[in-house]
Amino acid sequence: MRWIAMSAVLAVAGCGLQATETTLPSLRLDPERVSVVGLSSGAAMAQQAHFAYSDKLVGAGLVAGPPYGCAEGDLNTALGRCMKAQPDAPDANKLAQQARELARQDKIAPLSGLGGDKVLVLHGKGDAVVAASVAKAAQAIYEEFSRDGVNVAAQFDGDRDFSHTWPTQASGKPCDVSESPFVGSCGFDAAAAMLETLYGKPSREADTAAGKLVGFDQRAFKPDGKDAMLADEGLIYVPPGCADGNRCGVVFAFHGCDQNVASVGESFVRDNGLNRWADVYGLVIVYPQTRASFMPLNPKACWDWWGYTGADYATRDGVQLRWLANLSAALGVPLAP
Repeated sequence: MRWIAMSAVLAVAGCGLQATETTLPSLRLDPERVSVVGLSSGAAMAQQAHFAYSDKLVGAGLVAGPPYGCAEGDLNTALGRCMKAQPDAPDANKLAQQARELARQDKIAPLSGLGGDKVLVLHGKGDAVVAASVAKAAQAIYEEFSRDGVNVAAQFDGDRDFSHTWPTQASGKPCDVSESPFVGSCGFDAAAAMLETLYGKPSREADTAAGKLVGFDQRAFKPDGKDAMLADEGLIYVPPGCADGNRCGVVFAFHGCDQNVASVGESFVRDNGLNRWADVYGLVIVYPQTRASFMPLNPKACWDWWGYTGADYATRDGVQLRWLANLSAALGVPLAP
């Protein structure tokens, strides 16, 4: 992965996608059909959002991400145990206990909110960046809550041959390559698998995305004016049916490190497969964007899963999760209590 810092650029073209104004589009959204997905640090962010707002979400799709709370606020732990399983793999039981305590403190949603949710955790056998045991722990932490009577349908799929990438049917780099834009042509449609897990079997096959990709001003949702270390602009994909006033669900899709628009252009946003399936399922796809920085240290524009924005990064007090709650409320699907 490249360590770079660039200003965000929107240059949307092709496949029916167009950039428009920077305000949020006017939409009718269904608060009962909201979910989160992500790759790598984006998977960590998606799981943090799921735990923080589980009472408002229907589930999560995670590719090659560490389990909730794994880093414990320490970058060395993040780079060792939570990526390479060194000196040992994450302990799902310990992490579940930490989550229980955060729920008791009202730092995240009550764990009962996870009940009935659907989760798909993917990890490729060729992934040399994140160990299989790390990704497995992201699924196993959900299983720990069965002891509390909280049943989450969390599946782990680790038998496919792909690298540290977002696997697609036929878009992106060769599947065994872990490099920018971290979208791989693998003969496997992760977007389709995730959305079927979260929303059931599709009514038809997906075609080319026919909707619009619109930019919006992310600065408008700063919590109490605090910098969430995000880019100035994010993106939203709006299917034709959702633009026509039909009631649609929402998926928040979090990119990985070095996978934001400033680093890879629209490659992840345009080629991951979510947009064309969004047309089938009636889903708006929101693509929040981070920015790279050296103070605090985040040169790869990762989402915060180790604490560069503050000690509360994985809770409802964290600045990025509060920002997400502000955005979702503005869209008409409140996440925060």
